[in-house]
Amino acid sequence: MGGETAVFVVDDDPAMRDSLRFLISSINLNVECFASAEEFLKAYDPERAGCIVLDVRMPGISGLELQERLKQDRFAPPVLLITGHGDIPMAVRALKAGAVDFIEKPFSDQVLLERIQQALNVDADRRRTLSQIVDIEERVARLTTREREVFEIVVTGKPNKVIASDLGLSQKTVEVHRAHVMEKMRADSFADLVKMAVALGTKGARVAE
Repeated sequence: MGGETAVFVVDDDPAMRDSLRFLISSINLNVECFASAEEFLKAYDPERAGCIVLDVRMPGISGLELQERLKQDRFAPPVLLITGHGDIPMAVRALKAGAVDFIEKPFSDQVLLERIQQALNVDADRRRTLSQIVDIEERVARLTTREREVFEIVVTGKPNKVIASDLGLSQKTVEVHRAHVMEKMRADSFADLVKMAVALGTKGARVAE
């Protein structure tokens, strides 16, 4: 699928694909069209930035089924669902599954373009955040098992003496492990270390006041 940011249109209706391609490209966005969810999945590259304009009702894998599959991939582009047969339950299911919006046909061209721009902004923000998290995860992967234990307890705010008691270690050993954690995590301060833990969702992590 290349490397350029794009709007991925997935719709089994050739006329709709052509219409959407013309409309989206009119504001100088790269557009790539697919006639089915299966066709899209064959070309899918999670590293591609962009968003997906997805028809709900299609033969084979439906739009909702495709969306739910992509939900398993944290790098998947945001999904904007369109349908001529929308109803409240379907909209709720789509939004719960992570769709950024749900638009019924016929829709205003301007509204669709605005929603696409919003989805592209969501994707850009999400990718920046995920990139930071992946970087932190790579640092954590360099920790030994014991260092990981110390890291997870340190960020809860417990002093070295308590950590030593919890892990059955000497306070000096904990201090050494803690220094290694700070070095491997490239943390300039305790607050930096805690912020990394919060980004990872480490249980009990709290930002120092």
